[in-house]
Amino acid sequence: MFAALARLFVLRPLLSLAVLGIPVIVLIAVGLITIWAVKFFVFIVLPIVLVVWVLRRLFSSPSNP
Repeated sequence: MFAALARLFVLRPLLSLAVLGIPVIVLIAVGLITIWAVKFFVFIVLPIVLVVWVLRRLFSSPSNP
């Protein structure tokens, strides 16, 4: 089966590019989106949450734990 598949890809290189290339492109896109999301979370969301937490801690009333 693998020999027949390899022969098919050798005979039709565009088909092999379509079969093997699209998943690689999807993996690259998912990786880039993941990196962007992690950077967004670390550099934008976490500092905002930290500032809000510190301000609420500083300005909260002592009777309200």
